[in-house]
Amino acid sequence: MRYSLFHVERDQATTLQSQIREMLVSAMLAGQLPAKAPVPSTRAMAGRLGVSRNTVMLAYQALATDGFLVARERSGFYVAEDVRAAFPIKPERRPSATVLATAQETSNVDWDARLRLAPSRQPNITKPENWHDYKYPFIYGQVDSSLFPIGAWRDCMRQSMSLKWLDAWTDDRFAADDPMLIEQIRQRVLPRRGVMAQPDELLVTMGAQNALFLLNHLLVREGAKVAVEDPGYPDMRNMFALRGAELRPVPVDSQGMRVEALTDESLAFVTPSHQFPTSVTMTIERRRALLDWADRADALIIEDDYEYETNYRGEPTPALKSLDRSGRVMHVGSLSKSMMPGLRMGFVAAPAPVIRELRAMRRLILRHPPGNNQRVVALFLAQGGHDALIKRLHKVYLRRWEAMNLALADHFPGWSRSPAFGGSSFWLQGPDGFDAHQLAADVEADGVLIEPGDIFWSDPQSHSSSFRLGFSSIPEERIAEGIKLLAKAAQRQLDSFD
Repeated sequence: MRYSLFHVERDQATTLQSQIREMLVSAMLAGQLPAKAPVPSTRAMAGRLGVSRNTVMLAYQALATDGFLVARERSGFYVAEDVRAAFPIKPERRPSATVLATAQETSNVDWDARLRLAPSRQPNITKPENWHDYKYPFIYGQVDSSLFPIGAWRDCMRQSMSLKWLDAWTDDRFAADDPMLIEQIRQRVLPRRGVMAQPDELLVTMGAQNALFLLNHLLVREGAKVAVEDPGYPDMRNMFALRGAELRPVPVDSQGMRVEALTDESLAFVTPSHQFPTSVTMTIERRRALLDWADRADALIIEDDYEYETNYRGEPTPALKSLDRSGRVMHVGSLSKSMMPGLRMGFVAAPAPVIRELRAMRRLILRHPPGNNQRVVALFLAQGGHDALIKRLHKVYLRRWEAMNLALADHFPGWSRSPAFGGSSFWLQGPDGFDAHQLAADVEADGVLIEPGDIFWSDPQSHSSSFRLGFSSIPEERIAEGIKLLAKAAQRQLDSFD
């Protein structure tokens, strides 16, 4: 608060002292001046407001009398330890209606009428922020930080800050990406998927989510017929819905999206390598059929190739983009899943005209991803840090996959199909009438965290029995015990059916 901007209006009917009091009370109640925080000295505040020091002193003393401030000899004034205890206060000292309105965050604006969109009202995936506190976090999308080579990453960060690389991340690149990162994606990341791309066919994004949002806004018109997997990625459904698209849920079976169900859609969103959330891998035959459909329907395809690097069990499967001969596939990848979710680093591989417009759109939103992050990731890729990390993840994830597969076979026979791809989660389908939300609530007290699966379906109410179990963030030795606790709770619910 020492450097915050304060001001008073000299032409107001209220006195300068009253304005100073109201200004500080508003800051306290809004949390900008937290408990025990020092307020600017009377000399500094007087100089900042252009008023006499005595005016400020009288305002501070009045606030101290009301319990908002505490005076410390030879130190100054501080916010009271429990500033909200100052209410209710004496009527003659009560802050004005303006102050109270600010503190209560009220508004005279009819926001329901003003807001064109209401994304917060859409069904969204929710996960507890304190998942670290759970002993058995079967949660998807988080990582075990102990597996990350922090030493190698720190070395790359130090290198990026050397004079040699200083311009790489201190310059404003406007709409451009770090050329070193683009080259590393071309040489080390895309070849694993069989994808060949020129520099003008690549765009770096703030994670795959940012890439999907940009593609949605660039390609989807209001009323467009869009095919989505069912079950599928709810965030993508929400993005399409915000654009006013007509969603066409397409069933998923053991071979991926059922292409024969596609008709006159203009765009299809798929996760062929590792279907979200069931983990099935789309067969080569289905992939070719999907591309044939796109040609016949003159349609486009957005391929979310998430978790491609966690294929430690199945045969390497070429990305849908690598089979595309008509330039209809927009390939989205992420480095966040293998490295760290908080890194927010992804990319799009698409025809040059698409990338050109995506780059211009990204510039309007955020110009470009942070240059320091781009260069550190580029060095991490170039020096083999990412390759070494993937090898380590494969070893650890395979052991966890085997532990969970055995535990599920013992305690949930027939509820899941072992994902041949590998990945970092299992998809379970309970019997009709089973309530996964009730199961999640029943095991939370035991430190078990699971994800009910109804959110992934276009008709959630009809699929209350499915749920997902991730194992990327739970130690191998806890998996069996956690599944056993989960099975006991599930059995209690099943027994209640009788």
